[in-house]
Amino acid sequence: MTDSALSDLLILDLSRVLAGPFCTMLLADYGAEVIKVERPGRGDGTRAWGPPWIGEESAYFLSANRNKKSMTVNLKTVRGQAIVRALAVQADVVIENFKPGTTERLKIDYERLSAENPGLVYCSISGYGQDGPYRDRPGYDFMIQAQGGIMSITGPREGPPYKVGVAIVDVTAGLYAANAILTALHERQRSGRGQYIDVALFDSQLSWLVNVAQNYFATGEAPQRYGNAHPNIVPYESFATADGHIALAIGRDAQFRRFCELAQCDELWQDERFQTNAGRVAHRADLIGLLQEVMRQRPTEEWLALLAANGVPAGPINDIPSALNDPQAQARGMVRQIEHETAGTIQLLGPVAKLSRTPGEVRSAPPTLGAHTKDILAQRLGYHEQQIAELRDEGVI
Repeated sequence: MTDSALSDLLILDLSRVLAGPFCTMLLADYGAEVIKVERPGRGDGTRAWGPPWIGEESAYFLSANRNKKSMTVNLKTVRGQAIVRALAVQADVVIENFKPGTTERLKIDYERLSAENPGLVYCSISGYGQDGPYRDRPGYDFMIQAQGGIMSITGPREGPPYKVGVAIVDVTAGLYAANAILTALHERQRSGRGQYIDVALFDSQLSWLVNVAQNYFATGEAPQRYGNAHPNIVPYESFATADGHIALAIGRDAQFRRFCELAQCDELWQDERFQTNAGRVAHRADLIGLLQEVMRQRPTEEWLALLAANGVPAGPINDIPSALNDPQAQARGMVRQIEHETAGTIQLLGPVAKLSRTPGEVRSAPPTLGAHTKDILAQRLGYHEQQIAELRDEGVI
């Protein structure tokens, strides 16, 4: 078996909750050794974010910490800080998501660590970044969704704003951080030098507004909520059928013409208002009203079979169990099973990107708190039994 793609990397993970842990989990999936540093006795705060629980572990913690090692270190102690600095000398990457200024007080900031390890890539994730007027404010997913604009365009056309149903700002910040870390490591191959990476939840949220932000730049008009519809493409939304709902995603004129043939509503295609996407957007309300009548004439499964067989994009509106148990999800390895020390056999989501020679794997379950502390201290830093016992007695680990 070939080595994993990132098996030569050591990552020191000082982050907690979701954005940082999600980032390091992605890198661990492809072989990076990730040492998760946690607070003695308590650990990552998400260990207590239940219910639901699986065995003695919170489902939330299990979602973002597979393939890692856990060690406990009290970063408020001098000896604990020394342990982190010693590990950072060996590390390729350090990632943290403390409030700006905290790592300087703990003496584990980039300037100190990179002085001992010039090749170190150091990534900080925070609510608003390391500069700007909001630098010192705490930042959490929900409030960033609100401030970053996504809630203004999420939800039905009438009614209050809605957040996305998953912590999407944290998740995307983790994705941006993983991409930036790999970018910096690639550059290090040329320069031999590491660098500092500053990732803000707020910046991440603004970035994935993509076409909606560009619509504003183009028109100067504030984007509006469209419910499940698309601001630039019609028909591209959900429709009620005879017995449920369906997501219709027609993006090209030829697809709309084909749909009209299959649905036996050729009069809609013959209407010049609807023969181009620009026309369909301009006359959205008229067309959608007519299509709603057409879609209610057949049940969901009949529509799905008919449209899929003829290349018209459409899909079911699944609940979470249906999505995870979909044959495609199973075939793609998106649901994995692994044994956990206290929870028994658990299910986890699998890696997304499928590499042909060095695929991502779920090699180990999310660790119990401090499960690897002794081994890391002994094997990486040369501590002997008595020293480790002293550290434990002093509350350092």
